[in-house]
Amino acid sequence: LGSAANFRLGFGTVPVAHIAWLGKKTPFCGNVTYGLSTTEALKKRGHQTSFIHFDNPGAPGSSNTSLLAHDPDVSLPYLVKSQVYTIPSPRAQRELRESLKRLQPDVVHASLTLSPLDFRLPELCQPLGIPLVATFHPPFDAGLRNLTAGTQQLSYQLYAPALSRYDRVIVFSDLQADVLNRLGVHETRLAVIPNGVDPERWSPAPSHPASISEELHNVRSRLGDQRIFLYMGRIATEKNVEALLRAWRLVKPAGCRLVIVGDGPLRSTLQNVYGNGIGDLLWWGYEANLNTRIALLQCAEVFVLPSLVEGLSIALLEAMACQCACVATDAGADGEVLAGGAGIVLSTQGVTTQLRTLLPVLRDQPLLTQELGRRARERVMERYRMVSNIDALEELYDTLIAKKALAA
Repeated sequence: LGSAANFRLGFGTVPVAHIAWLGKKTPFCGNVTYGLSTTEALKKRGHQTSFIHFDNPGAPGSSNTSLLAHDPDVSLPYLVKSQVYTIPSPRAQRELRESLKRLQPDVVHASLTLSPLDFRLPELCQPLGIPLVATFHPPFDAGLRNLTAGTQQLSYQLYAPALSRYDRVIVFSDLQADVLNRLGVHETRLAVIPNGVDPERWSPAPSHPASISEELHNVRSRLGDQRIFLYMGRIATEKNVEALLRAWRLVKPAGCRLVIVGDGPLRSTLQNVYGNGIGDLLWWGYEANLNTRIALLQCAEVFVLPSLVEGLSIALLEAMACQCACVATDAGADGEVLAGGAGIVLSTQGVTTQLRTLLPVLRDQPLLTQELGRRARERVMERYRMVSNIDALEELYDTLIAKKALAA
C-alpha cells in the first residue's frame, strides 16, 4: 500500500497511507492506550500500519534477533523499559534504520517514549526522505506550582531542540503548544490534535437488563450497592492519589465507596497507610481487561483525577464518555477539557483541602452528579471523539505526503 492508493469512505475518497508507528505496547500506560487505539482506528479506515516498538530485551553485544516469531510488527531491543521511560539497546538505532529501509513507509509517526532514540529520529528519517511526526506526551503544569511540575518542565526544555527538527509535533492542547513555542519550537511545526475516545465503546451503562454485559454484572456484584467514587490510573507521585485518600479519610462519606483502579510504585505504601481495602475503600489493582475497565466506569458516579501534572488524560475522557461526574485538577489540558461546566476543576495546590469541601457536596447532591455526568458526555461528543482525532491525523499525513511528492 502507498500514498497513491485510495479507498471510499462514505463521504469521499481518502488517500491510503502506510504509517510506520513507533511507540509502546507495554507496560500499560496512556502512551500505550494512545498508540493501540490510534493504529486500530487507522487500520479500520484502510491505512496500513507497521508497529515498531521495544519488545525484545537485549544486552550490548547480544546477537538475538529483534524480529520475534510471534510479533507481526517490528520489535526493537531494549535494556530498560518502564511506564515512564525506555533505554534502548545500543543496536536498536541500526535495526530501526534497517526496518525503515525495508518497510518504506509514507510517514513515520513516533509516539514519543522518553527514550534517547527520540533525539535521533530526525537524522534517521531525513536521509530516507520519510516525513516524521511526533506525538509529545509528557505531562505538565504550565503554572510551575509544584516540584513535580518543575521537573516535567525540564523535559520540555530538553526535548524542544530535537522537536524543532521533526516535520510535525502533535500536542493535545493550545496551552501545551504555547509551552513548546516559548521554548523555540516554531508554531508551523506544531499541530494541536486532542486525544479522542470512541463514545460507542465508552458509554453509560445500558438501561435494559438484557443488554448488561457479563463484565458489568460481575463488577456490580463485587462493588455492592454503595455509590461509587473512582480513581483509575497509575499510583505514582505525579498522580497525587494520596491527596484523594487523605480527603476521603477526613470526610468518610456515608453510603459511598472509593475504588482505586491501577498500580504503581506508591501502591503498597498507600495501602499500608490507608488500609488494604475494607468497607468504604477498595484497592482494585491493575485491570487488564478492557470491558471490565468500561464496566468500572459505568458503575462509577464520580471520577476523581487529583494529578499534579498531566498531558490530556485518556482516562478522564473515558470517564466523561461513560457519563461520570468528573473532578480533576487544572494540570495539563484537563482543566481545559472540563471548563465551562463539563466537570469540576481543582487547583493542583491544596487538593486535599478542596476535596474535603467538595466530597460532602457530591455525596449530598446526586442530582448535581447526574447533571455533571450528562454534561461530561456531551463535551466528549462535541470535542473529543476518536473519529475527529483520526480525521485530523489523516489531514496531517496527507499534507506531509503531498509536500514530499512535490519535493521529489
